[in-house]
Parts: sequence; C-alpha cells; structure tokens
Amino acid sequence: MDRKGHKTLILLLYCCIAACMKDKPVAVPNITPGATGNIYVVCEGNYGNGDATLYAFQPSKDSVYGDLYKMANNQPLGDVFQSMQHIGDKLFLCVNNSNKVVVLNANNRVLAATLNIPQPRYILPVSPTVAYVSTLYSNEVYIIDPQAMKVTGTITMPGKSAEGMCMYFNNVFTGSWDTTDNKIFEINTSTGQATNSMTVAGYAPQEVLLDKDQMLWVLSGYEPERTGALTRIDPSTGNILQAYNFPSAVYPLKPVFNNTKDTLYFIEANYDGGTTNNGIYRMGIYDTILPSIPFLQAAQNQYFYAVGIDPLTGYIYVGDPKGFIQKGSVYVYKPDGTQTASFDVGVGPGHFYFDE
Repeated sequence: MDRKGHKTLILLLYCCIAACMKDKPVAVPNITPGATGNIYVVCEGNYGNGDATLYAFQPSKDSVYGDLYKMANNQPLGDVFQSMQHIGDKLFLCVNNSNKVVVLNANNRVLAATLNIPQPRYILPVSPTVAYVSTLYSNEVYIIDPQAMKVTGTITMPGKSAEGMCMYFNNVFTGSWDTTDNKIFEINTSTGQATNSMTVAGYAPQEVLLDKDQMLWVLSGYEPERTGALTRIDPSTGNILQAYNFPSAVYPLKPVFNNTKDTLYFIEANYDGGTTNNGIYRMGIYDTILPSIPFLQAAQNQYFYAVGIDPLTGYIYVGDPKGFIQKGSVYVYKPDGTQTASFDVGVGPGHFYFDE
C-alpha cells in the first residue's frame, strides 16, 4: 500500500468534526447491471485489517450502495482493495495485500472466480481475451483471460513494481515504481514482451496517462525517498516535451484527465495537518509550470486520497480518507468547483470507476 507508512494521523479536532457529520443512509444494492452512470468507489480499507469495501453511487437516484461484495457473498472482500476494472459482464477487483484478483458477476456482484496473483495493483484490458495485471515488488506483469477468468502467462519486465498502465495503439506503457528506476517500458501486445524503454524526469514512475494529442504523461516519485515529477513525453520518439519537478516537500499522487483530455487533475497531500500543498490541483497540457494554487483546497487537518472525473457529466469526485481511522467521505463538485453533493463510504476511498 502506498504512503501509509508516511501518513500522520488526523488530529483529534478533525475527528470530532467528522464524527458530527450525519451519515447518508446506505441503500439496498439494487443498482442496474450494465447501466451507464454507475460510479464505483474503491475503498482500500486500513492496511492489515481486512476491511476493504466496494461502494457504488447512482447520481440519478442520489443513492449510495455500500459494501456490495459482502452483501452479495456474505464474506469480507479482503485486505487493501487497490483498483477495479469492468470487462464484459464481470467486475475485476485487485485486492492487493490479499494477493488476489476477485472476479464478480456485474449484474449481482456474486463471486465468479478468484485469481491468485501476488500483490495485484491495476488491470488494463488489451483485447476481449487478454488483460494485463501490474504487480508490486516483482518484475512480472500477469496476463489473464477475462472470459475464461484465468491466468494465462506473465511478462518479465526490466524493472520492478509495474504500476499504472496505458494503451497506446497496440502497445502498452507502464512504469517501474522503484526508487532506482527512471524509465517507462513499452510492451508489445502482439508478442507479450517488453521491447523498449524511455527515460522520464524523476524516479519511480507510477502513473502513465495519454492526453488528447496522444502524448504520454508520467507521474514519478516515492516520498520521502524520491521527489515527485511530471513528464510529458512523445511515445513515438521518446522525446521529453516538458518536465515538471515538484518541490521536495510536495507529495503528488493519482493524476487524471478531464473528459477532453486537455486538463490534468492531481492531488497534493499534506500529511502533517497543514493546508500548504494540500488539495486538488489542475493544469492545462500546454502549461509550462506547475500550478501553485489548488483548485480545491483541503482543510486544516485534512488531505485527499482519490480524484476522478465523471465522463458523462464532467463532475469531479474527491475521496477523503479521514486518516484511515474511520469511514471516509466522497465530495462531488461541478466543473467550476462548486460542491454539489457528498456521501459517506468505507475506510480509505482510493479510486473511482465510472461506468460510461
């Protein structure tokens, strides 16, 4: 799990304020299978406690559906729910510290299969019968068949801890989230082998995204060992178009693009309780410097841990983990930054998945 060892617990004052907030009722999980507009909330849980949960929100009904896996299967999901992916009629859930990918029927969230993969992080669909699973601490990317729901092979990478992945035409780019590496690697999906590498600004590249011009954006860094950096790079040549280096005291994480992929949003988290370098930031893809003022400011003794953009509405979803010591909250903002909703979820909301 990233960053838990470096977080300062939220102060008692913040806990008291949060405890006074009224919980939003959790409804019976009758979300429409395959419908557009479903927003899933990946709640990591607290490391080692086995309290990971899957939540869902339907904006059209203003309804929250909680702990979907446990309600459908009468058992806990596991330890550290890292990410999810909807492929075909199945939901694939990476449960990192439980060393498994949980496969659910999308229509009822009932368990369909369990794939034993060590420290799974993210899943990227490549074709109807191929998806890649990145893993922590090893130099292997696992290949699965989403239809057969089984592991079919592995790809040996030049670096350890493949993290975020991005499809670029027929190839896949991923980083090596290791403090000794400053490269992203290209996987030829036809051969299933790593074929090329490109140097980026900063070390420990962890996120790889594609903008509207088909240029890659790479977030590097692993606090406190390596400071953060953003690199805009041409994947056809490997040329760095722009490099942005964060100050040493800044902890950037979880970049996402808006619907038109011309504006990047990311989190800066201040784990010491202050408001400096703390909130949701945004920048245009042609900006030459990093933003200095947050678009959405985190409050004193608060930090954010997830951000996502609804592709249907452009609304911004922000996850507040409340120090991983109680249930977290999600705040919803219009594109202009006006808050329009909030609701409570499980412990440690870390990612959002939007069914388009």
